[in-house]
Amino acid sequence: MLSHQPWYHGNITRSTAEDLLSKAGKDGSFLLRDSESIQGAYALCVLYQNCVYTYRILPNEDKNLSVQASEGVPIRFFSVLPDLVEAYYKENMGLVTHLQYAVQKEEEPEEEPEPCSLPPQLPPRNITSNECKDGHSDSSRGTDRGTELARPSISDTYIQRLQQIDISNLPEDHQKSIQEYFRSSVCVDAEQAQNGNPTLPHFKKLTQSICKNLNSEIARTLPSLEALQKVLDQPLSPGVGRLRSQVSKNESNQEVLFLISNVHPPEVTVDVKCDSLGISNKMYLKVDVEGGKVYFKKSKDGPEDKYFVHNKILQLVKSQKMHNRLVLVVETEKEKTQRKDFVFDDTKKREGFCQLLQQMKNKHSGKPEPDMITVFVGTWNMGNANPPPNITSWFQSKGQGKTHDDTASQIPHDIYVIGTQEDPLGEKEWIETVRGALRDITNISFKQIATQTLWSIRIVVLAKPEHENRFSHVFCDSVKTGIANALGNKGAVGVSFMFNRTSFGFVNSHLTSGSEKKLRRNQNYVSILRFLNLGDKKLNPFDITHRFTHLFWLGDLNYRVDLPSQEAENIVMKIKLQQYQDLLARDQLNIEKEEEKVFLDYEEEEITFAPTYRFERDTRERYAYTKAKATGTKYNLPSWCDRVLRKSYPMAHVVCNSYGCTNDIMTSDHSPVFATFDVGVTSQFVSKNDLSKDAQGAIKIMNCVAVLLTKSKTKFFIEYHSSCLEKFVKSPEGENQENTEGSIKVRFSGQLTPIIADPEYLLEQHILICIKSTDCDESYGEGCVALRSAESSYTEFSIKLAHHGERTGLLTGGIQLPKSDGKQTEKLYGECTICFFTAVPVQNCVSSSVLTTDISNPSYMGVGYKSNNQSDRGPGRTGSSSGHSSKDMTHGNISPKKTSYEHATPSPTTKTSNPIDSRLIYKFILCGYFWFRSEDGQTPEMFENPLYGSMSASRGSKDHLPPPDAHFAFSKTDLDADRQPPVPTPRIRSFTCSETKPQSSSATNTMSSGLQPQNITKKPVVPSRSEGGTTGPNRPPVPMKSRPGQPQELQPKPRDYRDSSELPSKLRELPSCRVRLQPQSNTPEPAKQGVQGYLIITDMFVGAGLELKSAGR
Repeated sequence: MLSHQPWYHGNITRSTAEDLLSKAGKDGSFLLRDSESIQGAYALCVLYQNCVYTYRILPNEDKNLSVQASEGVPIRFFSVLPDLVEAYYKENMGLVTHLQYAVQKEEEPEEEPEPCSLPPQLPPRNITSNECKDGHSDSSRGTDRGTELARPSISDTYIQRLQQIDISNLPEDHQKSIQEYFRSSVCVDAEQAQNGNPTLPHFKKLTQSICKNLNSEIARTLPSLEALQKVLDQPLSPGVGRLRSQVSKNESNQEVLFLISNVHPPEVTVDVKCDSLGISNKMYLKVDVEGGKVYFKKSKDGPEDKYFVHNKILQLVKSQKMHNRLVLVVETEKEKTQRKDFVFDDTKKREGFCQLLQQMKNKHSGKPEPDMITVFVGTWNMGNANPPPNITSWFQSKGQGKTHDDTASQIPHDIYVIGTQEDPLGEKEWIETVRGALRDITNISFKQIATQTLWSIRIVVLAKPEHENRFSHVFCDSVKTGIANALGNKGAVGVSFMFNRTSFGFVNSHLTSGSEKKLRRNQNYVSILRFLNLGDKKLNPFDITHRFTHLFWLGDLNYRVDLPSQEAENIVMKIKLQQYQDLLARDQLNIEKEEEKVFLDYEEEEITFAPTYRFERDTRERYAYTKAKATGTKYNLPSWCDRVLRKSYPMAHVVCNSYGCTNDIMTSDHSPVFATFDVGVTSQFVSKNDLSKDAQGAIKIMNCVAVLLTKSKTKFFIEYHSSCLEKFVKSPEGENQENTEGSIKVRFSGQLTPIIADPEYLLEQHILICIKSTDCDESYGEGCVALRSAESSYTEFSIKLAHHGERTGLLTGGIQLPKSDGKQTEKLYGECTICFFTAVPVQNCVSSSVLTTDISNPSYMGVGYKSNNQSDRGPGRTGSSSGHSSKDMTHGNISPKKTSYEHATPSPTTKTSNPIDSRLIYKFILCGYFWFRSEDGQTPEMFENPLYGSMSASRGSKDHLPPPDAHFAFSKTDLDADRQPPVPTPRIRSFTCSETKPQSSSATNTMSSGLQPQNITKKPVVPSRSEGGTTGPNRPPVPMKSRPGQPQELQPKPRDYRDSSELPSKLRELPSCRVRLQPQSNTPEPAKQGVQGYLIITDMFVGAGLELKSAGR
C-alpha cells in the first residue's frame, strides 16, 4: 500500500511539498505526491542546491509507470512505485541528482470523533436485493468522495442489471464484449468522467466493435446517396453553381459579419450538422429576422414548411466542451420542449448565428433580457429539529442586522439559494416547505433549478418561473471532510449554473466544530476548494475560486470568537450592549482571512447582528454556552458560525442589500442567516457596430512580469482561458530574469485573437490566467483580468496570484483592446453623472452651460466629487446606495466605499448649494419625469425624463408639458469628448413605487438648493423585482404626482430608506433631490423672463448608468 510508504504524501499541494523539502535542507531529499494536472499520475519532487525539481511519473496503457526525466536517458517502466523509487536511488538516471533522503510525512493529530447522526435513509433502488451482498467501495484513496462505504461498485451494479436482461438473442461476440466492458472498463470510464473527461473511450470502443458491420454497410451505401445528392443539388442556373464553388472556409469571417448585420437584416441561411441518434446529418438553418421565424431545411433550396416562431425558441445553450456546438431548446405544439443539437463549421459561425437569433428575439419580444437580478442566499443549521410552521421572516430578510423594510421584503427575488446543515427532513419535504413559504409571501410558485444533499447538508436553488429557460449547464457535487474524509457529517455541497451568459457558483459547507480546531477548518476549506467539481470542466487548471463570475460560499463555517472561556459572561454583556466590533476583532474567520490562510479575496458584508450560535432552543434571549460532557464542561462561546461570503471577477457588479439573522425562528440553537444581492448579468451579445472595421482586432497583453513564490527550478508559460477565445491559448515560454531566495521573476508576452473583436463585446469579458511549469504542467498561480479596465486605452494591471487557496505571487502587465467608434450599451449599474441645471423660459429654451462632475456609481465604485472652491466644502458624509452599507472596497468589486463629500461648484450664476446625497445620485436618472416647483408657490409642473420620451399618453393627463426632447441638449465633458453619447436602453429591473409630499410654497422661498428629506408614504409594491411593475412594456413604474403639504426641516444625516432598525415600517423619511434652477446669463431676456425655482427629483429609483449632462428647461 502506498499510504505506508514514508516518501508518499498523497494529495498534498505543490507548495506544501516545497516547504517540506526546504525544511529537510539536504541535496537529494525527495518525496512523491499526486499530480495536480493529470489524474492517476504522480510527481517526484527532488531538492538540489536549495531548488526543487519536479518530475512527472506517468502510467501507460498497461498501467506501467515511467519518469519524465532528461532527454537522452532511456525510458524505463515499472509496475509499482516502490520499484521505481528504488531504481532512482542509483546515479545517472536522468534526474538532477539521485534520490538519497526520503522526506517523511508529517504526523497529523488524531481527530476526535464528533457526535454525528447516521446519514439519512436512502430510498430503495430498482435492483435486486442480492446486489449489495458482495458490494464494496474502493477506499484505497482517501479523497474518493463519490462512493459510500457499504455501497456496491458501479461495475457490480451494471452486471446485476445485465443479468436481468435476456441477451441470448445477441451475437456471441457482442455478449462477450458487453460483459467484459461492465466487468473491467466501466469503472475507468466513470472515473474519467468524474474528473472532467466525458469522452468515455472504452464505451466508444465497445460501440465501435458492435457497429463494425453497420459501419461497413454505411460506407458502402453513403457514396451512392452522395452521388444522388450531387445530381439533385446541381442548380439549373449555371451562375449559381459557380458562385457556390467560390465560397470557402476563408470567407467565414465575411459570413459572420453578414449574419450580424443589424441594418435591415436579410434572411440568412447557415449550413450546420444536426446530430440525431448518433448520426450526423447536414441541415440548413434559415433565420428571418423581420418575420421572426427560424426555418429548418434539409437542403438549401428545400421547402420551408418546418419552422419555429421567435417565441417558441426558448433558449440558446452554447456547449462548453465544443465551442462550435449549439443546442436550441424549442417549444413544440403541446407545450413540450425539444432540444436540437447543431454543430457549426467553427466558433465564429456559431456566434454569428446566435447574435442573429438574439436580434430576431429582441426585435419581436416585448421583454428585453435583464442585466440585473436579485439573489437571496440563506444558511441555517437546523440542529436536527423540524422547522416551525412559519419561516417567512427568513426569506423576507427580517430580524437583526442589515435588513429589508416591510415594503421591500414583499418583493420576490429572482433566485433563492437555501443552504441547510443538520437538516432532519427529506429532500422533497424540505423543498416543498421552502416553496410553500415563498408562495405565502409572493404568490409565485418558484421552480426548482437544482438540489444536492450530502447526509444532512443540503443546498436548494429556486427561481422565478419566468427565468426557467435562462438556466443552463447546471452541475451539482459534494465533498466529504468528516473523519478521514470519508464521513459526510461534515463537508460541502455545491451547485453551479449559467444564467444567460453569466456563471454562478454556490457552496454550502459544514466545517469541523470546536473552538480549538481552527486549523482543521482551514484544511476542510482547502479540500473543498480542490475537490468540489463544479462549473466548466475545460477550466480544469482552476479551482472553483476562479471558475465563476460570481461565487457565493455559505454555511455553518464553525469559526468561533477566540476568547478564553472565562470571558463568557463578558461576551454576553457586550452582545446585549451591541458592542459587536470588540468581539469581531477576535473572530477566527476574520483573523484567518487577514492572514490570508483561508478565503483569499472573498468579501463579506459588515456584520451588524448578534452571534447566531449557541442559543437555548425556543428562545433568543439566552445563550447556552456551556455543555456537560463526560470529560468535563465544554464551552461553546457565542459566535458567528453561520456566514455568507462572496467572490466575483474584477469589475463584476454585485452589491449586498441585506445581511442579518432572524429573531423569531427558534427551533434550533442556530439562527437562520440571510443575505441578498443585486448582481449584474450578461446575455447573448448583439453588435451595434460595423464589425468590418475592427474584425481583425486583437487583445494585446504586454510587459507581463510574474513574481512567483516558489523554489522550483523550471521554465514557465501562461495559459489564457476565456469565453471570448475559441480555445485556451498558450503563451511562448517565459524568460526567467531573477531567482532570489524563495521567489522567481518571469517575463511574458502574448496576443490573443477573440471570437469577436467588437470592443463592446470585449468589455464584458474576463481573461483567466494560469501560470504553468513546463516540466510538470502544473499551475503555479491563477488570476483574472477584467477587459473593462482597458476601456479607454492601454491600461496597466496588477493581479494577485493564488493556487488552491494559497497566495503564490503577483502578475503585472498592460492590456489594450481594439478602439471602438460605435455606441456603448448602458447598464443600470454603470456610471452616472451629477449636474446642476439652469432654467430659462420655455419659449426661449436653449441649452444651458453647466459644470458637470462625473462620479462612479455609488453602488459600485464609491462616490465622491470635489470642488475647486474649498471654502464651500460641505460636511463629510458617508455615502451608501439603496440600503447598502458603506464599506471600503478594492478595484472594481463590490460594495460602496466610504468617502467624504465635497461640494460641487455650479455655474457662476448659481448659488452655493449643500451636498447632494449619493442615494439620489444613484437613483434619479430613470425617473419617468421631474417636478418643477417655482418659488412663487404656483402649482408644480411636471417635466418628463427625455430619455424615455413622452409618457403623457400612458397617464392620460392633459396639463403636462410636451416632452422636451427638442430642447434637452446634452453637453459633452472632456471625458466624453472621444465617445458617443449613450443611447438609453430600458431594462427589466425592480423598482419601488413611492409617493412624495412636496413642500408648501411658503417654505420654498427660504430654502437653498440641496438635499431635503421628505415624508414618504409607500404604496403596495407589485411583487416583482425583475419586472419592475408594468407601467409600460419597457418602462420603470412612474411615481405618484406630488401633493401640497408641509415641508420637512433639513436633517443633518438623512436615513437610508432600507434601514428599518429605528424607523416605523409604514412611514419612512426619504430624501429627495432639490436642485436650484436659475436663468442663464446669456439668454436674450434673463431678467424679465427668467424662472427661478427648484428641480425636485422624486422617487428613489435605481437608475445609474444613463448620463444626464444638462437640461435646457
